Amino acid sequence: MKSKSIVTIITALLMSLMFSNKMAAQSFNNYMRIAKITVDSSQLEPYMIALKEQMKAALKLEEKGVLAYSAVYDKNNLTHITILETYANVDAYKAHIQTSHFKKYKATVEHMVKSLELIDVIPIGIK
Repeated sequence: MKSKSIVTIITALLMSLMFSNKMAAQSFNNYMRIAKITVDSSQLEPYMIALKEQMKAALKLEEKGVLAYSAVYDKNNLTHITILETYANVDAYKAHIQTSHFKKYKATVEHMVKSLELIDVIPIGIK
């Protein structure tokens, strides 16, 4: 049942991104990645603060490279977080993980994250 809800969330995220004005104008050569994260339940609030800060900085400071950044949690298990990231290309992603705001986020949440799975994805849509 949990995997069904994750699939539903991911599908909704992909559909909303693909049909937004920003994504419609972009090439399908973008680099997209899903991060599936499990957070220590006692650290959920500070994790959310760190994640929101990092996302806000990435979208503001890397506006040409970071095209979209969406995070959701499973309503049946708030510690299960899924992030969908869309970058202009692989180089934009590589630049992103070298930024000070991303490095700060990783250092801050290092002991809060119980598991992390990164999945490269390709959008399904109409050009």
